[in-house]
Amino acid sequence: MEVQIRAYQTGDLPEMIRIWNEVVEEGNAFPQEEMLTAETGERFFAGQTYCAVAVCVERGSIHGLYILHPNNVGRCGHLCNASYAVCRESRGLHIGEKLVIDCLAQGKAHGFEILQFNAVVASNTHARHLYERLGFTGLGTIPGGFRMKDGRYEDICPYYHVL
Repeated sequence: MEVQIRAYQTGDLPEMIRIWNEVVEEGNAFPQEEMLTAETGERFFAGQTYCAVAVCVERGSIHGLYILHPNNVGRCGHLCNASYAVCRESRGLHIGEKLVIDCLAQGKAHGFEILQFNAVVASNTHARHLYERLGFTGLGTIPGGFRMKDGRYEDICPYYHVL
């Protein structure tokens, strides 16, 4: 499947919300617990610095997305943060890699100097290996920093990449 990464459009919102909510519902990667609705999803995505979708060139279907936004304000405003979501049926097709690579370029294009991930769940080995392969630096482990859907706590691993 050939995938193109492009800026999201309003017509993409229903699929973006569906994919985002899949990851929230799984409860093992995103800190959010509330599902997006059409209304809250539109505001959420519009409030980001940049959002992109992974679109199948042949079918025009959306298979993933990312959000990019400041990680902090003021003296730390040059750091950005991002979250990635790939629909369940498209995982393992390297869509996440394409999203991260595009996000690195967009972070720089939007004036950020560092992309920082605050809370990569330790058991999310596919994401961690991808980030490390793409040159992210791990900053150690925060014990019990993420509450899983089943209520147990798991370690998180912050990462950063100089843009």
